Amino acid sequence: MRILSRKKEVRENSAPEEEPVQQDDVDFGTEPAAARPPASTLREAVRDDVDFGTSPEAANDDVDFGTAPEQPAAEATPAEMTPAEKTEPAPPVEEELAEIEEEAAAEESEIRMKASDLLAPTKRDIESHIKPIPPSVPTDMADVISFANQKGGVAKTTSTLNMAVALAELGNRVLCIDLDPQGNLTMSQGIDPDKVEFSMYDVLVNDMPISEVISHREIDIAVASLDLAGAEIAMSTKIGRERSLEKALKEVHGDYDYICIDTPPSLGLLTINALTASNKVIIPVQCEYLSMRGLVQLQSTLKMIQENLNPNVQIEGILPTMFDSRTLHAREAVSILEENFGDLVFKSRIRKAVKFAEAPVRGASVLKYDPESRAASYYRNLAKEVLKDGSS
Repeated sequence: MRILSRKKEVRENSAPEEEPVQQDDVDFGTEPAAARPPASTLREAVRDDVDFGTSPEAANDDVDFGTAPEQPAAEATPAEMTPAEKTEPAPPVEEELAEIEEEAAAEESEIRMKASDLLAPTKRDIESHIKPIPPSVPTDMADVISFANQKGGVAKTTSTLNMAVALAELGNRVLCIDLDPQGNLTMSQGIDPDKVEFSMYDVLVNDMPISEVISHREIDIAVASLDLAGAEIAMSTKIGRERSLEKALKEVHGDYDYICIDTPPSLGLLTINALTASNKVIIPVQCEYLSMRGLVQLQSTLKMIQENLNPNVQIEGILPTMFDSRTLHAREAVSILEENFGDLVFKSRIRKAVKFAEAPVRGASVLKYDPESRAASYYRNLAKEVLKDGSS
């Protein structure tokens, strides 16, 4: 069989060269003997090349009784080969085919997508390609103080404005932020909330820079408008809505020493924004029983904010307001506060005074409206106490 395969290979290699010779050089009319070998030669070739152990069909397939192809002069026929030449191995066809198959498999693996390529990127892939960007922290961080109590009418707005002005008198750069939809802090500086073009609503909902809503009066104030009443609903679908104010304040942190925030009388999203952006909270408490009950709810809200949003926010102090030393109820209320909260209760007392009601009519703080009044001295003492606690 090896001889038959060898003969096939020789015939395939010599066939393309023999066809033109037969067409061009052989003249079948003049030299029939040269074109067709004698029958004795064919019989000898058949006898030498055909293995009679095989079937007749194999012999008929392998031997062409037509024109015998001319063999090259230098190449010997299979019958004339020596035993050493007959045992010579065939060309390494299998190795070449194996190499071709390996190359084809390599190309196919490059083209074919892996299952991991069809899947979404994993957390490990994202972390390996994206380097975390360190947050940009201003060199000078302002103290952000929120005045919060869900009960209304406890002098939150009065305390925010007058303590801010008192801090400014001591040489500090102060910004007030009005987060109350009623806009009382804005009106206390002579600004009509109904006529402002932009307000804190645009900052919280539309991500407007806070510098565009700041007005310059006795102190700088980020004004409010009645639109703030709908801010909580507008922010309900916003991602990171609790941190909207915190992000807005990054622009102005380095411009001020203190930022004082007036909050609405509720524990809604506006108050949560204020507490999340603050590092200190002052709780104005009217010296009455109902006002003190709100402290428990505010403490619970503050604890949740510390656990989930802002672990750095702390109660700076509890401020007794509208204190009337002539009544036993007011004195007992302050005594209860001191028994339960100890040093958190400010030593300063904000007593009742008509000046606090008259000053907003003039669009000014009580420190500007009547600088020498006792009402002005209350907040000057409070500002000194806050600065003393901050330095200690």
